Amino acid sequence: MLAKVYSGVTIGLDGVLIEVEVDVAQRGLPTFIIVGLPSKAVDEAKDRVRTAIVNSSFDIPESKVTINLAPADIPKEGSSFDLPIAVGILAASGAISKELLETSLFIGELSLEGIVREVNGIISIASMAKKKKLKNIFVPAKNTMEASLVEDINIYPVSKLTDLVLHLNGLKKIQASERQLIEDQLTEEDFEFDYRDIKGQEHAKRAFEIAASGFHNIHIKGPPGAGKTMLSRGFPSLLPPLQKEEILEVTKIYSVSGLIKNKKYITNPPFRSPHHTTSKIGLIGGGTIPKPGEISLAHRGILFLDELPEFPRSTLEALRQPIEDGGISISRASGSLRFPSKFLFVAASNPCPCGYLGHPKRACRCTPGLIINYKKRVSGPLLDRIDLNVIVPPVEESKLMDKGDAESSFEIRKRVIKARERQFQRFKDKKVKTNGEMNTSDVYKLCKIEDKATELLKQAISRFSMSARSYMKTIKVSQTICDLDGQDVIKPQHIAEALQYRFPDD
Repeated sequence: MLAKVYSGVTIGLDGVLIEVEVDVAQRGLPTFIIVGLPSKAVDEAKDRVRTAIVNSSFDIPESKVTINLAPADIPKEGSSFDLPIAVGILAASGAISKELLETSLFIGELSLEGIVREVNGIISIASMAKKKKLKNIFVPAKNTMEASLVEDINIYPVSKLTDLVLHLNGLKKIQASERQLIEDQLTEEDFEFDYRDIKGQEHAKRAFEIAASGFHNIHIKGPPGAGKTMLSRGFPSLLPPLQKEEILEVTKIYSVSGLIKNKKYITNPPFRSPHHTTSKIGLIGGGTIPKPGEISLAHRGILFLDELPEFPRSTLEALRQPIEDGGISISRASGSLRFPSKFLFVAASNPCPCGYLGHPKRACRCTPGLIINYKKRVSGPLLDRIDLNVIVPPVEESKLMDKGDAESSFEIRKRVIKARERQFQRFKDKKVKTNGEMNTSDVYKLCKIEDKATELLKQAISRFSMSARSYMKTIKVSQTICDLDGQDVIKPQHIAEALQYRFPDD
C-alpha cells in the first residue's frame, strides 16, 4: 500500500515542502530503503523509526518498505523526517487513518522509545505550511511556542508517537496550541550592563545615544581601561525592543541556527561579539551547506568587534558589502542563498599596539613604523562606512571616585524611543525604519536643512575632502540629532555635532 505525508526542510532561511511517499510492498524481503538525496542523519532514520514504532507497541511491516523524499533533487539534512516517515509507514500498513494526512504537515525527531524530540527551523517550516494552505502542523512539544508565532494555522504539540496515532485515529484528541502573544516590554534586569555604572565618558554616551536612535555604526578608540568594552556591552540597554515583524525575522534566523533553545522568541535586539580568531565563514556565513554567520545572527541588533585591528584584514573586508546592503549572498555550486544582515556595527580599538598613544600621563612605547602598520590593519573603505567615530579618553580621577550614579540606560532609552517614533512617522510609507537605513533618494526627499546649515556643510566638504558617502552619512547623523532635539529642520548645531563625530581627530 502507498501513503503520502507532508513534511518540510529548511534551505537557507526558507522552508521547502517535502512529500514523504511510503510504499509497503505486499511481498519481498523485509528491507528498508530511503531515497531522495538523504544525508547520513536522514538515512539513519530507518533504524530510529523502526525501533520507535516497535517500542510504541505497533507492528512494523515484514516486507519491503520504500521511502521517497520528493522533490528528489533537493538534499535532505537533519533528523526532522523521523516523525513523518513513521506516520507514513503506519498509514501505509493500515494502522493510521489517512483522513487528516492531506491537510497536515509533520515534523520531528524520534527517540528509540517513541518520544518526539525538538528540531531546528520550525518557524520557517510553519510559515511555509501556511503558504501551502495546509491547515494543521504537528510539531515536537518543545517547539510549540516557537511555531505558534505563525498565525492562521493549527499547531498541535506532539510528545509521543502513540499520542499522535490516537489523535489521527480519532480516539484521543491532542489539544491545539493557543496563539502566542508577543511581549515587547523590557525591564532593567534584562541587561548585564547599565550606563549608570559607567563613570564619566559623557561624550561617548552621547554618541551611543545617537547611534541607538538612528541605527548608526560607531567606532570608539581609546587607551586600555577607558571603558570602551563596557560602553559597547551596555549598548543593548539603549535600544528599544524589536517590532513584531522584526521579532519574526530574528527568531527565524536563530531557529534555523539551533539557538532558540528554551526560548519562545527573540524580543530584544541581539548582541553578538565574536572573538578576533573567528574565521571569515564564521563571521559572514557559508559552509558546504550555507548557514547564517555572526552578521546574520546580529540582524536587527548589534555586531560588536572588540580589538578591531586584531581581526584578519580579509575578514574585516568581507564586512564592507553586508554593512552597505543589509544582506549577504552566498553562492555555491548548488545555488545561491541570501541571509539578512541589517546590523548595527560597533567597533572598539586601541590607538596603537601598546594602547597609550596620546595618553596624557603614560608614554607610548611603540615605534612610528609599528603605529603605521597597526592603523593599516583596518582599511579606509571600511572606516568610511562608520557613521560615528569617538575618542574615549582616560577617566578623570574625580569622576572615577564619584559615588553618585550617572544617568541610567532606562532614561536614555526613553529619548531613543521618542526619536525612533519620529522616524517611524517619517518613513511610514517606506521600507526603511531608521535614519541610518536611508538611501540617497530618501536623504534628498526627507531631510530638510537650513541654509546656514547647508553653508556649514559646504565648508566641511572642502576642508575635510569628504567622500560622497561621508557627506550622506553626515546628513543622516545630523537628522538623528535633530530628531533627539525634537526639531523638524536640521540646524547648524546639528551639522556641527555630526561633523565632530565624523572627524574626531581634526
